[in-house]
Amino acid sequence: MTATAAPVADPHTLFATAPDGPREIVILGSTGSIGTQAVDVVLRNPERFRVTALSAAGGRVSLLADQAHQLRVRAVAVADATKADELRAALRERYGPGRPLPEVLAGPDAAADMASGPCHTVLNGITGSIGLAPTIAALKAGRVLALANKESLIVGGPLVTSLAAPGQIVPVDSEHSALFQALLGGPRPEVARLVVTASGGPFRGRSRAELAEVTPRDALAHPTWNMGPVITVNSATLVNKGLEVIEAHLLYAIPFDRIEVVVHPQSYVHSMVEFVDGSTLAQAGPPDMRGPIALGIGWPHRVPAAAPPCDWTRAHTWEFFPLDTEAFPAVPLACHVGSLGGVAPAVYNAANEECVDAFLAGRLPFTGIVDTVAQVVDEQGAGSAGTSLTVADVLEAETRARHRARELTGTARGSGAARVPDAGGASGPVRQG
Repeated sequence: MTATAAPVADPHTLFATAPDGPREIVILGSTGSIGTQAVDVVLRNPERFRVTALSAAGGRVSLLADQAHQLRVRAVAVADATKADELRAALRERYGPGRPLPEVLAGPDAAADMASGPCHTVLNGITGSIGLAPTIAALKAGRVLALANKESLIVGGPLVTSLAAPGQIVPVDSEHSALFQALLGGPRPEVARLVVTASGGPFRGRSRAELAEVTPRDALAHPTWNMGPVITVNSATLVNKGLEVIEAHLLYAIPFDRIEVVVHPQSYVHSMVEFVDGSTLAQAGPPDMRGPIALGIGWPHRVPAAAPPCDWTRAHTWEFFPLDTEAFPAVPLACHVGSLGGVAPAVYNAANEECVDAFLAGRLPFTGIVDTVAQVVDEQGAGSAGTSLTVADVLEAETRARHRARELTGTARGSGAARVPDAGGASGPVRQG
């Protein structure tokens, strides 16, 4: 996979002008961590934003109805079609008898329908590669895409980047928002390297031999962030950081040999850009996703008091360590996967999800997660590449990778179809560090 001619996330390029009144926003995955924090930002800034539509998977129907009522949206979508009647009943309870309700869409295509509807910006906060179709729909419809769903970019690769105009995607992941902001410091030819920070997870400093004894309970005890189990384990293995390196390459069209990961346990510096003159610009702030969310839906303007600033009246100690790639091989594996391109990132992501499930169920040791992913990538990483990649290619690759990962981990489950994660996600200030 080579660098594209122009980055799809470019702080120097404004894709769409801001409207005179409140900006109309569609929030996908509204009941998850990103979605709920986005709703908070909107409710505190009604003069800036108006949410026109919401979507969620269906695991938190009551919350979805509350959000729809608070925001007075025009439409609500639920991916689980069996929850449509429950959602209508919950909306009726909130709105009262005789009051008009928002339109209710249901089914696996509902979020993509929302993403292509009338609005200025689509915030894709869905969890997992199920967010690919809404990402494509938003780009095709010419919307600004505030992207928190990294999986859709990673597994879609050139399928997504070929659709996106320069500046059409504004990243919401804290690391990529930090890079986006720091890249304002100079023109593209003056950028030497992107430096992506990682908290290091709960096992920073342990050797590979010590990691072999890690239990699921150990892995779920992240020192900084409150996250769902898959993301928490991904942070412990640093698979998540590998995904972010691929994402940085795709967003900013920077070659993999100019993207570096550095361990920063305090999680205050969210990432850095090094320029050719030796200067490094870092974006810093307390761990709080409302800042990146507000910038994503409000770009090119900043939202006052979106998140708390650093408290410079007290002492701080910020540490940085090189990444131990022997103990944590997920990042170099991801660089290899990203260089292969095509369906390889989809294979990496899908196989990892199955291996995490196997680890949490006690069928795979902690170090076996990345080892097994590497084997599946080695067996199935070749295939469709370039801009000829299709959604069907991605889905087929995911299905094959899941089936093979289940074989290797001794898991017999279903027909191998791709999982549909709850877009509601986990609660709390999720950052995938």
